[in-house]
Formats: sequence, structure tokens, C-alpha cells
Amino acid sequence: MDELNQARRRKASFGATMKAVFWSFFGVRKGKDYASDSANLNPVHVIIAGLIGAAIFIGVLVMVVRFAVAQ
Repeated sequence: MDELNQARRRKASFGATMKAVFWSFFGVRKGKDYASDSANLNPVHVIIAGLIGAAIFIGVLVMVVRFAVAQ
């Protein structure tokens, strides 16, 4: 229960979480940024941002495939 309260008290905004997840999709993160993210990001926000990022990625792939097949 204490871990859940600690996760809720983390200060990073959802926008900062989306930015961190975006860069993690490319595998490009500096060591100091990774340490800062692990200390400040809310794990619930990370999960939600990851799901949103995956949905956007799949949507883009589907659009590219439809465009390529239509040509």
C-alpha cells in the first residue's frame, strides 16, 4: 500500500510521461534522463501513455499499409 501512495506522489505531468514514452519507442534516452524518469514518472501514467503510443503506432502502420496496397 505504501508503494501505491508513493507512486501517486510522483510529480511528473502526463505530458512529460508521454514524451518519455515517445523517446523510449525509439530507444533513445540519456542516462541522466532515465534516472530522472524513474524517480519522477507515475507508473500508472507510463502504462496509459504506453497503450496510447502503441495504438498510435499501430494506426500509423495500418494507414501506411492501406496506402501502399491502394497504389
